[in-house]
Amino acid sequence: MSIATRYLLFLMAVIVQASGIALVVKSTLGTSPISSLPYVISLASPFTLGQMTFTINMVFVLGQYLLLRKDFAAIQLLQVPVTLVFAWFIDFFMAIWAWVVPTDYLWQLLPLLIGTTLIAFGVAVQGIANVLMLPGEGIVYAVSRYFQLEFGKVKTGNDVILVILAAVISLVYLDGIEGIREGTLISALITGTIARFFLRHLSRVDADGKLVFRPHL
Repeated sequence: MSIATRYLLFLMAVIVQASGIALVVKSTLGTSPISSLPYVISLASPFTLGQMTFTINMVFVLGQYLLLRKDFAAIQLLQVPVTLVFAWFIDFFMAIWAWVVPTDYLWQLLPLLIGTTLIAFGVAVQGIANVLMLPGEGIVYAVSRYFQLEFGKVKTGNDVILVILAAVISLVYLDGIEGIREGTLISALITGTIARFFLRHLSRVDADGKLVFRPHL
């Protein structure tokens, strides 16, 4: 797989993940853990979800640099423009999915599950591309490397911290819990499993540089 194909796949994955995040929000059952903090701040401020996603992710990039210093590869600075694209597409898909206004609980679950699947697909394809990480994953990698901790445990801890911060800000500024519901827990529990499914099947690129499904293992 050429480097150009890898970056194209990565960009595609970022856009798909952005669409999934917006769709999960539209389910009104909560946001994904990584989006909980920017979403709550966007509700308590004049800024959009995309704008707050970009701002918080820039803090993550700074955190990576402060932790890794000389081991922070210059190529990872591409996280900045990629995050700008990511944030723009989150707001774009928030507008695209504006018609999704589920009133029945069953219909709330549908966009939640579809959105979570899109997020997982994006995560899996980013892993296949293997060129960059979004800052949310990058800060987890930096912390796990600096403190020599298991990546999965740091990821879980990071998600928990973000959700707690979102809950506190929501209670203080919104007089209640917003954006954190059972959908947040569902998304946290199943995203990894779905991503692993895609990684088992979406791991071959054809002659045209397109991802294709492998036969069932």
